[in-house]
Amino acid sequence: MITEEEKKYKKWIVTLSIVIPLAVAVLFGVNLKKLGYDVQPLSFLPPIYATINGLTAVLLFAAVTAIKKGKVKLHENLVKVCMACSLAFLVMYVAYHMTSDSTPYGGEGFLRYLYFFILITHILLSIIIIPFVLFTFVRGIAGAYERHKKLARITYPMWMYVAVTGVIVYLMISPYYVH
Repeated sequence: MITEEEKKYKKWIVTLSIVIPLAVAVLFGVNLKKLGYDVQPLSFLPPIYATINGLTAVLLFAAVTAIKKGKVKLHENLVKVCMACSLAFLVMYVAYHMTSDSTPYGGEGFLRYLYFFILITHILLSIIIIPFVLFTFVRGIAGAYERHKKLARITYPMWMYVAVTGVIVYLMISPYYVH
């Protein structure tokens, strides 16, 4: 049974699940310097947003551990911090790409294929995960705990994969950044 809370947020979740990836795609293609703006590349951001991805993974694990121990409020707070971390990552990622040229991956052979496999699955799941995270969160705050738990079993591994592969992508491409 869908709660009133879930009904109330459904349109927002669907809208955000479409708008966020589209906005990121559009902004990713905007380079402020090439448009004539006098901006400095925000080249210090990649290690910061990679660290935020790593922190998200640790906090997600802690959130699952907390709920398994019955610490509901801690679980809820940790998930909120994970959502804030994901939002911070997104803002920094877009800001970096709007002020900097893309860095091509310089690896060869198997590592090149591995890098692009990880990168593509990371990007695809980072889009797919948006409605999963939002619906899972709303079910939790709406008190639909069984439905929350059922969806969280799908959401958690996907979100964890996105967080961990974000760090891996950074580690694999970081030697090729122009400093």
